Amino acid sequence: MADDCFGHPRLAAIYDRLDPDRSDLDPYLRMAEEFGARQVLDIGCGTGVFALLLADRAIEVVGIDPAQASVDVARAKPGSERVRWICGDATALPPLQVDLATMTANVAQAIAEPDTWQRTLQGAYEALRPGGHLVFETRDPAGRAWEEWTRENSCRVTEIPGAGSVESWVQLIDVSWPLVTFRWTYAFAADGQVLTSDSTLRFRERNAVETELAAHGYVVQDVRGAPDRPGRELVFLARRT
Repeated sequence: MADDCFGHPRLAAIYDRLDPDRSDLDPYLRMAEEFGARQVLDIGCGTGVFALLLADRAIEVVGIDPAQASVDVARAKPGSERVRWICGDATALPPLQVDLATMTANVAQAIAEPDTWQRTLQGAYEALRPGGHLVFETRDPAGRAWEEWTRENSCRVTEIPGAGSVESWVQLIDVSWPLVTFRWTYAFAADGQVLTSDSTLRFRERNAVETELAAHGYVVQDVRGAPDRPGRELVFLARRT
């Protein structure tokens, strides 16, 4: 099940407006160029921002996401016909042979159930051609990012064409290590509707992730930092043998 911020049609429609700065995707674009990727699988593609950036570079893209509302938003964007969109997840992919598979932003951590995570790693492996790469990020648990997830730190009001003024904020709900649950609240001034979306992320230690990747046949080539969160993110670059 997708979180409501991705799966609720009203929230999916405003998602890009609430998070317009996607400079976090720049390193992934550079890695696609670094690896010479011509076919990419974007796991957890959401509203299609990254998939369309890749398509702009004449890369063949398959974007997959379990949230139908987000996939519908992606399909409605200019240039979306250049991307193959699938509503689903990486545990049940069609036959593919891609150069690069990605999980940007919170995608990897949002796959919190251990069995689903293992099946996702295996699904990505099977979708990659020999020598292809899987790249994803996860927050370094040592950074204790959840301590900053408060209404005081996050509350903002966004003016959205067609939707009006929307106030949004995040609050920490529970820490049951290694799972952290938080809630986004969205208040629409136009009609007074208030919607909430609960999310749970799994915080994984670096050595545990490397062990899991090796168990599925990957070779970890590098673990980098994320430029948008220096010292707080781990970006894994793994190669299918």
